[in-house]
Amino acid sequence: MAANQGGEALEWGNGDRLVEVFLEPTCPFSVKAFNKLADFVEQAGEDKVRVRIWLHSQPWHMFSGVITRAVLAASTLENGKQQALQLLAAIGQHREAFEFDDHATGPNRDATPNDILKRLVKVSGVDMLKAFDAPELQQLARRHTKYARQNGIHVSPTFMVDGLVDSSMGSGDSVAEWVEKVGA
Repeated sequence: MAANQGGEALEWGNGDRLVEVFLEPTCPFSVKAFNKLADFVEQAGEDKVRVRIWLHSQPWHMFSGVITRAVLAASTLENGKQQALQLLAAIGQHREAFEFDDHATGPNRDATPNDILKRLVKVSGVDMLKAFDAPELQQLARRHTKYARQNGIHVSPTFMVDGLVDSSMGSGDSVAEWVEKVGA
């Protein structure tokens, strides 16, 4: 049973500068950005920045909706933030288990959503299966989607700094470049 149906915020740091990052869990560029976020908070200073992850499902990543919902389900568990971050890290380490070749072909065409969920549990150790079924989870998924749409977010990763999209920030930047761009 989920501990927090609203999901624990995927956020760390407690500074005044808010950096919001919109990620699709299986997108290689989102994975690259996700893998730098903890270092970014450390280098910028936890007392100077706050990083918040928003999940941004994208239809060309064929299991995006299922995987995004799984991460949100993990965020509703006890220690939800840690569970969701652990799941995101595992997805990034095993992207090929959750993606289609060229976004259309390959062995995952024979996979069912249940196959994908079982793989997620296996590679991450995060058992979000019961939480995944909770009808209330739909509201959390909608909140992430609505927030992205309200802010004109179309692709991942996208960065917002203090409420404004910063198109100069990207997954190819170094952590030091992010720190400089954010001015932390």
